[in-house]
Amino acid sequence: MEVGVGVLDRFEHRLDRLVNGAFARAFKADVQPVEIASALQRECDDKAAIVSRGRTIVPNAFTVELGASDHERLEGYAEPLGAELADVVREHAAERGYSFVGPVTVALTGGDDLETGVFRVLGKAEPGEIPPQLTTSRAHLEAPGGSIALTQDLTVLGRGADADVQLDDLGVSRRHALLRLSPTASISDLGSTNGTVVDGHRVDDAELTDGSVITLGETTLVFRQK
Repeated sequence: MEVGVGVLDRFEHRLDRLVNGAFARAFKADVQPVEIASALQRECDDKAAIVSRGRTIVPNAFTVELGASDHERLEGYAEPLGAELADVVREHAAERGYSFVGPVTVALTGGDDLETGVFRVLGKAEPGEIPPQLTTSRAHLEAPGGSIALTQDLTVLGRGADADVQLDDLGVSRRHALLRLSPTASISDLGSTNGTVVDGHRVDDAELTDGSVITLGETTLVFRQK
């Protein structure tokens, strides 16, 4: 699985659920939300800066400049769309192992020099306090060594030291899978060598319910959300 494709697919599905097609009607044949999401990912990759071993900093404050007609049409969607786009950036960063120096924000503005259907993405590292991603859910994983609490919306499972949940299993890749708690619980394979299995089926992306059995390498985990 190509890293990043799953992120864009999930973004589009969330937009569909959020507004029941309102975004699609607003954008029509001009700028598409997924194009902006993809450009944000590229901006992160292009400006990624290695500051120490195992720590790569990427922009966290983004401005999306749109042509006058596009901006006028999308002004009413700016807040929810900006929040969803920020989520795309956080998810992409989790997959790639990137870090931020401040909270992730995406603002939509007008660009006087841009024509309809053309947009520009500008990103910068803007220091600030990153709010904790604690969830009120009591979600956890039942693992061979005991229970693992899931206290973040995004949790990377893997064998590497940079994974949020480290699994001592040679069959598990360094960054093997990404577990997400909202808007619905799901897991995505991060291009692992041996794949991710949920309830006996190898998956790229799958929704999780209470009791879902996740197999990574030789390790079996049970997802609990009660």
